Amino acid sequence: MADHGDQAFRRKDTHGRWREMTYGGALSFLRRNYSRDLDGVDVVVSGVPFDNAVTFRPGCRLGPQAIRAASVQLAELQAFPFGFDPFDALSVIDWGDVHLDPHHPETVRPAIEAHADAILAQGTRMLTLGGDHSVTYPLLRAHAKRHGPVALLQVDAHCDTWDDDGVTMDHGTMFARAAAEGLVDVARSVQVGLRTFNDSDHGFEILTAPWVHRYGIDAVLEVVHERADDAPLYLSFDVDGLDPAFAPGTGTPVAGGLASWQALELVRGLKGLNLVGMDVVEVSPPYDHSEITAIAAATVAHDWLCLLAEQKGAKRTEIGRL
Repeated sequence: MADHGDQAFRRKDTHGRWREMTYGGALSFLRRNYSRDLDGVDVVVSGVPFDNAVTFRPGCRLGPQAIRAASVQLAELQAFPFGFDPFDALSVIDWGDVHLDPHHPETVRPAIEAHADAILAQGTRMLTLGGDHSVTYPLLRAHAKRHGPVALLQVDAHCDTWDDDGVTMDHGTMFARAAAEGLVDVARSVQVGLRTFNDSDHGFEILTAPWVHRYGIDAVLEVVHERADDAPLYLSFDVDGLDPAFAPGTGTPVAGGLASWQALELVRGLKGLNLVGMDVVEVSPPYDHSEITAIAAATVAHDWLCLLAEQKGAKRTEIGRL
């Protein structure tokens, strides 16, 4: 039994996985090794437990823990619908959580940006578990330094482009700031699932939730692929993009959103795009029920990793009608 159990801290190889009790063992995202050695690593998973910028219900500082706990079943079997173990091809570690000082909020964004800078400098991609949506701003700053202006695919109930004074720490203004600073190429960017109003689209292509319901995910993907093309694409997935029926555990729920299956089909349809980074934010466990929201968040992150595994040579084995 030397190669069973507690693989998050016992296994040395960053590929593959051990047998593990789903209800036991050390928790990491998808049971990946806890490590800060980036040698040969393709993707670093890290948490940003911060929610001081919320405008309604708090609690998403506990999101990274909840997403890790919800990922255990996804680490048990071959990935669906891909039919492979993504970690046979892809080297992924769990870096742990960024250390933040909430008593000095002016230090939070620089700490997140410095964390991302250090990881991206090694040529490693990032999968970040939030935290409130304001954490995406310093992540975009770091990614833009590495890749130039990125195409942004934002799944969200809210535009997050409300008026910004350049100073306020707010989870509803950061994409206006990112656009103004040239961190994102708005002509290549798409916002999906919106169902709140702003007076300006700031140049983003907006596919509202009713539009998605009316025309379907294939139509969404057609727009995303056409807009992003070969640009570096950053996916920012706010779980409130899902309807509260599928994601009750979030701070600013809005009725009429995407179903979890629509979100998964959207992520899986990003195959072939230049995927450079992703975050999953706004999971608030105190408002969740039976881990519904955390499971959805873990699954969209898992499926994004599977796309990267395909880029590294993983081959699909399709069973049944897909």
